[in-house]
Amino acid sequence: MDLAAKAQGSWADWVAYLALRLVICIIQSMSLEACDRACRLLAYVLADWTQFRRKITDENLERVYGPLSEQHRSLLRRKMWHHLLLMVCEIAHGPRKIHRTNFREHFYVRDKEQVFQCMMDSRPLILVTGHFGNFEVAGHALGLFGVPTTTVARPLDNPYVDRYVTEFRGMGGQHMLPKDGSAVAIQELLENAGTLGLLADQHAGGKGVWVDFFGHATSCHKALALFVLSSKAPMFMHYNRRLDRPLRFEMGITGFADPALLDQDQVPEYLQSVTDLTEWYNARLEEAIRLAPEQYWWLHRRWREVPPGAQRRIAARKLNKQQRAA
Repeated sequence: MDLAAKAQGSWADWVAYLALRLVICIIQSMSLEACDRACRLLAYVLADWTQFRRKITDENLERVYGPLSEQHRSLLRRKMWHHLLLMVCEIAHGPRKIHRTNFREHFYVRDKEQVFQCMMDSRPLILVTGHFGNFEVAGHALGLFGVPTTTVARPLDNPYVDRYVTEFRGMGGQHMLPKDGSAVAIQELLENAGTLGLLADQHAGGKGVWVDFFGHATSCHKALALFVLSSKAPMFMHYNRRLDRPLRFEMGITGFADPALLDQDQVPEYLQSVTDLTEWYNARLEEAIRLAPEQYWWLHRRWREVPPGAQRRIAARKLNKQQRAA
């Protein structure tokens, strides 16, 4: 299919887009409290009465938490589905309810002084998060805070839905770049002290950097660490987790990697290589997820088959660290 046809989309894409817009209209006509109740009911159905993504969800949960009873797995699945469904409702309501004059009612900023000091730095900044909490609303909110971001993401397969989602993301000043073919635009952004937003937990395949995530090897894109080490842009590990009710969040950070430290006599270990920095930001993402495990996307394939060579390198790194610690 050529690019023009893909941009136009098919009849099936159009019908799917209309269905989505109808669902969004229904959600926006309901109160957030009613949405919350509906999400709990739908989460129960999806978690316990369907097989949709159940196998991969259960495998991921047991990989991280060990053997679980069926009752415990079911509870975690329901909580995860409730979060994902409520996240959609918050995205639909967010632009109408969150404004520059009332954002304090919706966001509690942990370590406020450090957060805004990092954001107001004159250098370029790389904001890194994962599929945790409501990262979509966080991108919208940062624009309201006066920190417009440029986010790299793979365009959705449905061009109508992709344009609709991109318009939502742009309401708060967030600009989108496609995952492929944006190297020059990213370089220009960092050279002009812009703010780049990236998701850290997307599988990178056999050519990625293999590091531990919750004690198991996973492949990560090299680009995140390379952007920091090549452009000297600080990396800011942040999260946006829901608190006690819909559209009420805690925004915080779990780590700040400053490449200015590369000019010091003793460079921190996590800045010494692409692998070290990749390992570091995955550990910081773990810290955020442990705050609210039910708000992580356990249904995506974060862990896949590890090549033998990667297994040997990971084992060698662990042994080397143990020897240095001893």
